[in-house]
Formats: sequence, C-alpha cells, structure tokens
Amino acid sequence: MSRQGDFMIYCTEQYKTAKNLTGKQVSELFSEYNVWEYIYSCFEALHTTGAGYIVNDIDMYIETRC
Repeated sequence: MSRQGDFMIYCTEQYKTAKNLTGKQVSELFSEYNVWEYIYSCFEALHTTGAGYIVNDIDMYIETRC
C-alpha cells in the first residue's frame, strides 16, 4: 500500500477513536464531505502533524462543508 493509503487508514482510525464512531460511520461521513480527497490532497502537510491536529483539522474541514 502507498504511504498516502496508509495515512488515510491512520486518519480514519484516529478520527474513529476520538469521536467514538464505528468504521462504517467514519467512512460514510468522510465520503459525504469528501474528506478522503482532502486527506489525500493535503498528505504532505498533514502527515507531519500529530493525531490531535489531524482530528481537529478534519472537523474544521467538515464544518466548512456544511
């Protein structure tokens, strides 16, 4: 698997744990708000940050899409 693919799995797991969601719930949420594409496009910047930052960044991204 690519580094980006591994990172998407990491982000999914971190978000799932932080928000107490199931994998299916995270997948549906990420698909609804195009978070997958966001994570992929921002890989270079995001992969250098910590888990808390990533979760907060995803939350902010989703909020801007609502």
